Amino acid sequence: MRWDEGEMHSKLHGEAARGLGGYVRAVAREVGVSPEAINYEVSDTATAYLALNRRTPNYPDRDLMLIWGERDGWVVAVETDPAEAPIVLAYLGRDVLPAPHAVARFVTDLVAGRNPGQATAPKLRFPSDRDDLAERLARYGVHYPDGLA
Repeated sequence: MRWDEGEMHSKLHGEAARGLGGYVRAVAREVGVSPEAINYEVSDTATAYLALNRRTPNYPDRDLMLIWGERDGWVVAVETDPAEAPIVLAYLGRDVLPAPHAVARFVTDLVAGRNPGQATAPKLRFPSDRDDLAERLARYGVHYPDGLA
């Protein structure tokens, strides 16, 4: 994540960064992903990756991944070769930071073929937005310090 103001920037790398870890681990637990299958980082933007242990009927030989970004929120995509762009199946939309159980329901519905979410990026926010994302993330660092709900 990136904010232009120094105060927001320091919050981001402290409480909000820890909160991102707590949030991602809480989502992973709800989705049924082991801690070894997650990755998240805060650099100029905040992102997260969860390797899903599920596949869809349309891509039975390809693994799925669940990706979070501070602009578009959660998206499920098909893993591809490193030189290729992932195949996007659906964006959750609505909120950039939905409750972990809502993310799990999104994944379950998508894998079951119920077509949740949307096909295009929702553009929920921009990294320079002055909103409450840092504070919302920081709460996950307090309530879920180890990612356990």
